[in-house]
Amino acid sequence: MQLLPADHAAQLAAEFGLKPDEYERLLAILGRSPSRTELGIFSVMWSEHCSYKSSRIWLKTLPTKAPWVIHGPGENAGVIDIGDGLAAIFKMESHNHPSFIEPYQGAATGVGGILRDVFTMGARPIANLNALRFGMPDAPKMKRVIDGVVRGIGGYGNCVGVPTVGGEVNFHPAYNGNPLVNAMTVGIAPRDRIFLSAAAGLGNSVVYVGSKTGRDGIHGATMASTEFSADSEEKRPTVQIGDPFTEKLLIEACLELMATDMIVAIQDMGAAGLTSSSVEMAGKGGVGIELVMDNVPQREVGMTAYEMMLSESQERMLMILKPGREAEAEAIFHKWELDFAVIGHLTDTGRIVIRHKGEIEADIPLAPLESEAPLYRRPTVETPKQPVLDAADIDDPAGPLPALEKLVGSLDLCSRRWIWDQYDSTVGGQTVKRPGGADAAVVKLEGLKRALAMTTDCTPRYCQADPEVGGAQAVAEAWRNLTAVGALPLAVTDNMNFGNPEKPEIMGQFAAAVRGMGAACLALDFPVVSGNVSLYNETQGRGILPTPAIGGVGVLEDAVQAVGLALQPGLDLVLIGETRGWLGQSIWLREIAGREEGAPPPVDLAVERRNGDFVRGRILAGEVVACHDLADGGLLVAVAEMAMGGGVGATLSAPPVGIAPHGWWFGEDQARYILAVRDGAAMLAAAQAAGVPAMELGHSGGGDLVLGDGSSISVAKLVVAHEATLPALMQGEAA
Repeated sequence: MQLLPADHAAQLAAEFGLKPDEYERLLAILGRSPSRTELGIFSVMWSEHCSYKSSRIWLKTLPTKAPWVIHGPGENAGVIDIGDGLAAIFKMESHNHPSFIEPYQGAATGVGGILRDVFTMGARPIANLNALRFGMPDAPKMKRVIDGVVRGIGGYGNCVGVPTVGGEVNFHPAYNGNPLVNAMTVGIAPRDRIFLSAAAGLGNSVVYVGSKTGRDGIHGATMASTEFSADSEEKRPTVQIGDPFTEKLLIEACLELMATDMIVAIQDMGAAGLTSSSVEMAGKGGVGIELVMDNVPQREVGMTAYEMMLSESQERMLMILKPGREAEAEAIFHKWELDFAVIGHLTDTGRIVIRHKGEIEADIPLAPLESEAPLYRRPTVETPKQPVLDAADIDDPAGPLPALEKLVGSLDLCSRRWIWDQYDSTVGGQTVKRPGGADAAVVKLEGLKRALAMTTDCTPRYCQADPEVGGAQAVAEAWRNLTAVGALPLAVTDNMNFGNPEKPEIMGQFAAAVRGMGAACLALDFPVVSGNVSLYNETQGRGILPTPAIGGVGVLEDAVQAVGLALQPGLDLVLIGETRGWLGQSIWLREIAGREEGAPPPVDLAVERRNGDFVRGRILAGEVVACHDLADGGLLVAVAEMAMGGGVGATLSAPPVGIAPHGWWFGEDQARYILAVRDGAAMLAAAQAAGVPAMELGHSGGGDLVLGDGSSISVAKLVVAHEATLPALMQGEAA
């Protein structure tokens, strides 16, 4: 083995992102200077992206168990029981840094990676979602980023044949230098056919399948564990290149193999590629692993063991097969025109040994790679509380209808049609509720009445003002959105996007957001079963808004029970939940009053549970024609969205006495829903009997939105304002 000279090894360790004390720990484990390959393995396995060294202590406090949870955090994705002998398998992951450097490929390979996390456990993917945060479109390079990311998500998902059914998009200057691209996949598998990653069976073959290995993505995990600087463009080689057609073949080949009894363990080659997959599989199984790099399928000439171990080339899997089954498995992968190679075997040494051209390139004890991995309890500083704002003390410069027209055309509230029209949301023929038609996407399970509802949610401006409240609100809004279509929320996946954890104020944001999320998950019986952490989302020292994105999944016993948000004529509108007119951190305050300040709306989790359970019960009883939860923009924006969705107007009552009108129309109080029903009086009586605050709001019909004072605006005019913004901004940007 060619060991690095001590001074060169120390210098290289720093370049690879290892701190001096971490490098000293590496030397103690090895008892000698490392080889280049060994140093690369330690650097990626101990990177923030792979080891979660700043976040693990906080993530362990989240609730992860429930009777319906089959596998929680620790596997490739979370697994829950959804009845009928089936399991839903899902996860969300980030591809933030690659998507800024190379937007199309960064986003595309983010989709490819999360698909593999799901189908590696035996699931057929049935839906993709995303959560995107962009800077302002007039910021340098941002239109290119927006265009490339959206095309990348659509290009990969559409080609692979998995519908992209939902998501969310925010715009804020805090993301100008560091957009967020979070991708989520949901899949379905037989409950008794879940595949795990722990290697077992001394002497069993280690098999590589999928695409050939190239030099793309080397040190991608390390790159994702550092801040951006002015030279971020030079990091293009760390961005992977995706091939969705190969991914489709890989899905089919893996699922065909999974229908046999050949597989002992299987793992996606994601971040850190062959290194992380082999180390994690052997480590979880408590065995050793020996790999021969000469056998790795390669698409470039002269690749070194170091390059092959750290490459993040896409569409690759690693598996352990039962003895003597290699030829059968190889026949399946050759049928699908994919590479298949036995590249090693399991041992009883407890070590990972890498051989290339007859030489040992690495020989590392596996246990310390995990047990001695850095774990930091970083200093935290709590975010100062902001004052509670009283709507009565805030001047209204516009009036409700001019404000409404401006809000529905604002970046955060305008139609996302320009985005979702680039996604195929109906491929597979099982999509029941498409983007824009309901608060959550609904996908029917083929051959069954049962359906899954799914959503992604977070309000970063709330998290910036009060991370604990913001964390709770993100979970509660995901729960509300699932409830609003009639689904029973079952579990969440999270994607924790934050700045530099070495700054106490950032680590304070993270810790507080986890506290809020944990409290909400407990109160709502909504456990966390999978997730991802993306830190160091900063460019030249400027961090993003704290963004703990939540992906929620729920179940409907019968897909026909799902409701959307579009109004129909002749319905009564009933407001569920209490309105105080909370304008702190609201969209109205920012867009109309020109202020970003104040405490965000409080989240009462007991009230969320009570109101949501009531609404879901009414939907499943067939008493609700349309439902929409109240979130960004408040009551009047929610009514307008329902009106635009159905092309039907509504006449609304005047605001109650004692609430400032702009607080009533645009306050973002939580735990609220608008129900469109045939019998408003009966709904009010049911709410009263359940102890749920409710009031008659008005009725639907006509072509205008009419307020209690007689002022009105046509729904058609709102649609024009709503639909025009993104196409106008992005005109001419598509490649």
